[in-house]
Amino acid sequence: MKTKNLTLAEFKEKVFDYAENKEWKFEGDKPAIIDFYADWCGPCKMVAPIFEELANEYPSVDIYKVDTEAEQELSAMFGIRSIPSILFIPMDKQPMMQSGALPKKTLEEVIKKELLVEKN
Repeated sequence: MKTKNLTLAEFKEKVFDYAENKEWKFEGDKPAIIDFYADWCGPCKMVAPIFEELANEYPSVDIYKVDTEAEQELSAMFGIRSIPSILFIPMDKQPMMQSGALPKKTLEEVIKKELLVEKN
């Protein structure tokens, strides 16, 4: 597995179509993580390889990347003020946003506790 870049159109199809729904309605078929990043961001570059590792270790979680420069509407919708910002999306609860470059151990804890997914 690899992380996947996500455009606004893909976000509406695979995650949440906010044009159609006012209340959160997750469109995915497995938990997801979205990394809001920018190419010029040092901390974003530090966590990028961690997300690649997690994509391999947790194939039952979709891990997406959103380029905040290219997808400004999507970034604005989530009120992204600092990057990296990470959106954790469980299957049956509200999504949770976390700002900052988190260490792998912390990311794994969130995957296990909030997304309810164990390493394969």
